[in-house]
Amino acid sequence: MEGEERFLVTGALGCLGSWTVASLVREGIFTTAFDLSKDTYRLQYLLNKEEFSHVSFAQGDITDLDDLDRVVTENGITHVIHLAALQVPFCRADPVAGALVNVQGTLNVFEVARLRRDIVKRVIFASSAAVYGPQSEYARDIPVPASAILRPNTHYGVYKQANEGTARMYWQNEGISSIGLRPYIVYGVGRDQGLTSETSKAMLAAAVDQKFHVSHGGRADFQLAEDVARTFISCGRIEYEGTSVHNLRGNGAHVRDVIAAIEAASPKSGGRITFDEETLLPFPDALDDASLVKILGDVPGTPLQIGVQSTVEHFSRLASTGQIDAKTFLS
Repeated sequence: MEGEERFLVTGALGCLGSWTVASLVREGIFTTAFDLSKDTYRLQYLLNKEEFSHVSFAQGDITDLDDLDRVVTENGITHVIHLAALQVPFCRADPVAGALVNVQGTLNVFEVARLRRDIVKRVIFASSAAVYGPQSEYARDIPVPASAILRPNTHYGVYKQANEGTARMYWQNEGISSIGLRPYIVYGVGRDQGLTSETSKAMLAAAVDQKFHVSHGGRADFQLAEDVARTFISCGRIEYEGTSVHNLRGNGAHVRDVIAAIEAASPKSGGRITFDEETLLPFPDALDDASLVKILGDVPGTPLQIGVQSTVEHFSRLASTGQIDAKTFLS
């Protein structure tokens, strides 16, 4: 095991977690998928039976320090990619549960990294564009830099801001190295929950010839889930000591541009995907990823049209084989 990479992915059965696990497994990397859920449907969208058999599953609760410590120790984990979190709507509906999972859960990850510093080399964790306020809080027509003032206006964003502070304290006080990333609108197969999941649902609707209405408009950075997963993995492998948090930029686009890409990928969907022009997300229009490029170099970034087309095609294959029931996600 000397020198071997051994990854733990928390929240492994969510969309981004599943893409991260799938990427690691295809590389032949020992990967432990840690999640409270036992429902592996998203991961099964991505892996064939042979690939799926190479995933090591560990059911556990991110709010249970001993549970997490046991999994890290028993599996000799060298890198933790921490993605476990409750999304914006769930945190709004139950702020206490949101804080337990999102804040205490992150504290547990860093505490285990401290306790097992002899094996754990780095923590890579998901923050979010939700740490920022709406575009009106920032300069117009300029992507918001990672150093900009944080003005979260959701419970979820407040929790993510707290986690960034936790990472800083564990470096300052304990020397635990970490990198945080702030994704924006992550889209792709398996993205079926959360405030920014609706453009992905629109791609599924197009694949199965259904109508769909996206409840928001405006501009944002759209990031293919596979690209984001690869970026998290890359941040675990670079030569780095310290703590920092970086924006993910993706493809800057308006929701109408995403719909145009969907219609190009599935011409029969023309006019069947609509959006609400008046409702905007409470986040900036665009993020600046210069600080990430500085430490990472090339950041994966699939062009929007290619990413949307591959997603629609993937959904079509899943639907044709009965692997996905679109009604469950589009109702």
